[in-house]
Amino acid sequence: MFAHARLQALVGTARPDAAMTFYHRILGLTLKSEDQFAFVFAVGEADLRLTKLPAVIPSPHPVVAFAVNDLDAVLAGLAEAQVRLERFPMLPHDERGVWTSPDGARVIWFRDPDLNLLSAVQYR
Repeated sequence: MFAHARLQALVGTARPDAAMTFYHRILGLTLKSEDQFAFVFAVGEADLRLTKLPAVIPSPHPVVAFAVNDLDAVLAGLAEAQVRLERFPMLPHDERGVWTSPDGARVIWFRDPDLNLLSAVQYR
């Protein structure tokens, strides 16, 4: 039924100004539209809809993952923007905060201004 649908990821924000700065200026996503209810950003062939809410309860697991070609460039950009990486005690991270999965994928986690957990992964 949905095999040919275009995916739209949904993330909540109670801090729309900070979210706009983070997703547009720091992460470099292109703003497709904005109205009183949400921002919609282009991410590859999908959309990321940031719904404006009165409050957001951060999820304990990632709500969005970005598959990237160059994790080192992402790390440099996040460091320049002073975005702090999350570390999890059960995973062995390297000195920069990267976890390498058993299949060789390299993964980082970070939070947006509403403390939504996001990740970036460079597959092997």
